[in-house]
Amino acid sequence: MINTYQATREAFAILRRNTEKSHASRVRHRDIAEKLHISEGELIAAHVGRRSETPSWMLHAIRLRPEWPEIIAALEPLGTVMALTRNTSCVHEKIGVYCGVSHHHQVGLVLGPDIDLRLFYENWVYGFSVCDQLGQKIQYSLQFFDAAGTAVHKIMLRPESDQAAYDALVAQFASAEQSVGILPQAGAAPLVERPDAEIDIKEFHRAWDTLRDTHDFMDFLRHFALSRTQALRLAEAKYACPVGVGACRKLLQSSVAQSIAIMVFVVNPGMIQIHTGPVHQVSVIGSWLNVLDAGFNLHLREDHIASAWIVRKPTIDGVVTSLELFDARGDIIALFFGARKQGKPELDAWRALTDDLCHDAESCVAI
Repeated sequence: MINTYQATREAFAILRRNTEKSHASRVRHRDIAEKLHISEGELIAAHVGRRSETPSWMLHAIRLRPEWPEIIAALEPLGTVMALTRNTSCVHEKIGVYCGVSHHHQVGLVLGPDIDLRLFYENWVYGFSVCDQLGQKIQYSLQFFDAAGTAVHKIMLRPESDQAAYDALVAQFASAEQSVGILPQAGAAPLVERPDAEIDIKEFHRAWDTLRDTHDFMDFLRHFALSRTQALRLAEAKYACPVGVGACRKLLQSSVAQSIAIMVFVVNPGMIQIHTGPVHQVSVIGSWLNVLDAGFNLHLREDHIASAWIVRKPTIDGVVTSLELFDARGDIIALFFGARKQGKPELDAWRALTDDLCHDAESCVAI
């Protein structure tokens, strides 16, 4: 257990130098933090200190004031950057500009043509400007963490980003209090499901029938005090079909082969990040299922998928179909939809693809 900030910095430097000597791919902050048995937020916060004051450090962080909506609203002048949102099992990376920014109370929106986000600021606790020395290169980023020190969102500068605009933003939002370290809280415990016998199944089925918008689904779950996986398990077969854990790979490969535009949602408690459009290059490297496109990368741990479902929700535009992936805790890994606009029905090709996944699953059960 690393229990001092200096020891954390020294351990980070040793791991980074060993990686450089072996010419291995860069070890990510999250992986180093796991090796040190601390959160990623703790690793970053242990390096609070300006480069001019700590020239020997390989990593530097400046603590930001918790003015999250204002920081996001100030990002557009940075130009093209990379938005990165992840959970334990999936990483979602989009290249674009932060525009179309708004917020209402503790919920923010970014509705640009490339970067599409839903931000839940009540779960944002720490923010830092980070300067990471990678050999002869320097990576600048803004990184945001929850109370447990788990990353909720990162904004990475690219060669074409406006460095002066970034420096001005950091100067504007830097906290007057630049103490080293954070005191992380314990992460949220898994939701304890209600016994099935306590659920009014008839009313639950009737309410699902009367859904009119996919955005109402979370309120629907809260009304019946159900976890998402419990709701899928109790749903009528016409609305929820369990499929194999390999369904995501088949869905992505079929989307490429048939040129079907899709929507990919990656979720954590503080963020939803969305890609809308076609995917072109799908590859499998070890346990990672990857989309490696010019403006969109997805990295998904297939071995973390504990259950997968084809889910159908009635709306005023017709049934909307998704593939939903869950880990062993029942947390969402990723959600996949056919690309569509409000007021338009979903693509026939998308519906046929998801129907095929259900038929494959039913055939396996019948064998």
